[in-house]
Formats: sequence, structure tokens, C-alpha cells
Amino acid sequence: MKSLMIIILTSMCVMVPVLAQQSEQESSAVEPKVRFAPLHIYLDTGNRPLAAFQFELKAAAGQIKIVGVEGGQHKAFKEAPYYDPAALANDRIIIAAFNTSHDLPKGRTRIATIHLQITGDVEPEYELNLTVAADADGKELPAKIGFERGDRK
Repeated sequence: MKSLMIIILTSMCVMVPVLAQQSEQESSAVEPKVRFAPLHIYLDTGNRPLAAFQFELKAAAGQIKIVGVEGGQHKAFKEAPYYDPAALANDRIIIAAFNTSHDLPKGRTRIATIHLQITGDVEPEYELNLTVAADADGKELPAKIGFERGDRK
């Protein structure tokens, strides 16, 4: 009886740490990798002053969650732009801003920074569409929109 009890206790002492380690490995393997990254949005209007814009951003690949929106580089768009909160539920965002002052940016300028939570190992691919860019008179401007990833502004 004593030898049976010793065998059972020894087996338990060996098995419990092995099972606990296996359980830890399984739970850590299930949790996806999560990281945060900014996406800087730029608009280039050439030599024409930018007074208003609207664009849409969504993930074409990868899993993202938009966690914040920051204003732009020029003082005309320093404040956080307006966005559609309902669109956030679909991992996309529609952003717009306008300024009627006389000091407006020309050329390439950062108009917004979007802060993202990225889940998983897939590097997201983005679809960025400019809806409109306009000058202070409300005339549509030919403009090019683009983005840069990372901490650089």
C-alpha cells in the first residue's frame, strides 16, 4: 500500500508541472499578436492652397481597429478632423476637415494621422480614396493623396 501511494504521489509530482506547462503553451499560442502603429495621411495640392478635404481609408487585407485620429501638420488642420464614428465599426473611416482662414497649406502636407491597433502577423494593406479637395472658394482641386507607415511625421 505504501509503495502504491509513493508511485501515485511521484506520478502526480511529475505530471502536474508537465500539464501546467502544456496548458500555458496552448493559451499563448491562441492569443494573436497585437501591436499599435500610426498611419500618416498626406495630401499634395501643388501650388494651390488647400481649404477642405474628405477621404476614406479602409483595410484591404489584415485586421485593424482604428483607435485614434490626430490632426495634421499645418496649423489650418492641426485640430483633429471630423470623422464618421459609425464607419469605425467596419474597420474603415471617413475623414473630413475645412478651414476658411487665409493661411492655408500648399504642396504636400500631412492632413491627419490615424492610430491603428493591428492584430495578427499579416501586414495590413490599405485602400485610401480621396473624395474631394477644395480651395477657399469651394473649387475642387486636383490633388494626390498618399500615406506613410510608422512613427515618422
